[in-house]
Amino acid sequence: MAQSQTKTSSVKICHVVALPYPGRGHINPMMNLCKLLISRKPNLLITFVVTEEWFGFIRSETKPENIRLATVPNVIPSELDRAKDFPGFVEAVSTKMESPFEKILDELEFPVMAIIADSYMCWAVNVGNRRNIPVASLWPMSASVFSVFHHHELLVKNGHFPVEISERGDAKVDYIPGLSSTRLADLPTVLYGGGRRVLHWVLECVSGVSKAQYLLFTSVYKLEAQVIDSLKTEFPFPVYPIGPTIPYFQIKDNNSPLTTSLSGLNYLKWLDSQPSCSVLYVSLGSFLSVSNAQMDEIVAGVRSSGVRYLWVARGDTSRFKDGRDDMGIVVPWCDQLRVLCHSSVGGFWTHCGWSSTLEGVYAGVPMLTFPIFVDQVPNSKQIVEDWKIGWRVKKEVSSESLVTREEISELVQRFMDINNGEKKEMSKRATKLQEICEGAIAEGGTSTTNIDAFLEDISQNRSI
Repeated sequence: MAQSQTKTSSVKICHVVALPYPGRGHINPMMNLCKLLISRKPNLLITFVVTEEWFGFIRSETKPENIRLATVPNVIPSELDRAKDFPGFVEAVSTKMESPFEKILDELEFPVMAIIADSYMCWAVNVGNRRNIPVASLWPMSASVFSVFHHHELLVKNGHFPVEISERGDAKVDYIPGLSSTRLADLPTVLYGGGRRVLHWVLECVSGVSKAQYLLFTSVYKLEAQVIDSLKTEFPFPVYPIGPTIPYFQIKDNNSPLTTSLSGLNYLKWLDSQPSCSVLYVSLGSFLSVSNAQMDEIVAGVRSSGVRYLWVARGDTSRFKDGRDDMGIVVPWCDQLRVLCHSSVGGFWTHCGWSSTLEGVYAGVPMLTFPIFVDQVPNSKQIVEDWKIGWRVKKEVSSESLVTREEISELVQRFMDINNGEKKEMSKRATKLQEICEGAIAEGGTSTTNIDAFLEDISQNRSI
């Protein structure tokens, strides 16, 4: 049911329903998109549908009054445990949410002009088509990853699927339209290590995009121009890159959320006291994590490097309590984009989730990549080989061997050395990509123009 009411007026209202997949890396981009849409069209009304658990997490977050939340029951008792049985969670999302979502549509006060649904909520396209409501499929990963899944049959045709990565990981894939040549080992892990149930679901969702009326990419056009241009020729409906779907508008407006972490430490004040480009920001994501043994090596390596660091450590922080040093601070949460844009931050150790990747690019910060799962692996390849704004920490994601603390210490020292010629060149390239992002979101830029075009499209469909 709807959890808040929105004031209406005599102005015609364009009512949109937003349906994110129930995960932080999906909810955040969807909410950021909704805020961007309203900034361009103030008479927009958005019903943002989440499960009850996620409602509890985001209900207090700042948002425009014309974004109202509505809830459906949790698909499993605690959705944050989805890593324990990811295939089971995926199946629950696929089978348990459609009926309560349709009930919400039946009970809404105003007619719905469009549904914006995460591409991984593939049943939403069928719901929209049955009700004659246009559906915009929002792809939460890179356009390059979408193209890999979309052209899955080419992998089969070329004998590259199914494949045993340990035997043929260096084989080159150079036939996917718009994509640069890549190794099999740098394709999304779900193709070779995610399990058949998950792979079937992913391919089904990507295939279902063809039944939508729009495809929205969270990417920036010039970051992936060739692959986006190629995909535009393959769909009969508009394909709009509208990214980066990150909260850059909060940075520009200086409308900061809490800058004090849950531990009470004001990390921005700490950053203010550090030299320019001297701090390594470390965040390894919120879903899957590295092994305990590898984390021990990472912690020891970063500490022994002598480099300043700001570390977001979710969950167990006990390994940080012994041997505390004066070079860094550890927090359970921070405003990541604001931190990355801070002048004292000179590097980003990242798991390469797509939102984090976009935030690193937007901030113009070189990256150390440590991918773990699904699209993080090709994102790492894009950062290191295509954009050339980062280095890999671990050469082979599928390898079970640890990266030692000695290797990590030496790598971090070189990476954060402002006098290192290779690092200087990397920083210059990162600044150029930052300028591309700024151009895309400026008035008349590709992302702003595409958002306006999408809003015009849905506004002409039906209004009240």
